[in-house]
Amino acid sequence: MGWSYNLLYFFQKRGFEVCRRIAEAWGIRARVVRSTFIYLTFATLGFGFALYLFIAFWLGIKDLIYTKRTSVFDL
Repeated sequence: MGWSYNLLYFFQKRGFEVCRRIAEAWGIRARVVRSTFIYLTFATLGFGFALYLFIAFWLGIKDLIYTKRTSVFDL
């Protein structure tokens, strides 16, 4: 196993969560969302990738703000 497997594992573990969360919110398959981002990236020369990064950043911020705490002592 080389560096390419580690890179693939990294993106599967962390990167594809954006597509999974979008798919769960819209009620469609994550594979459809992933392929849409890929086609959008090729068709618009990188806009799809920039949009993906923006959504990933936005979801990260949202998770930091809207974390569910069970008690006051979880702060």
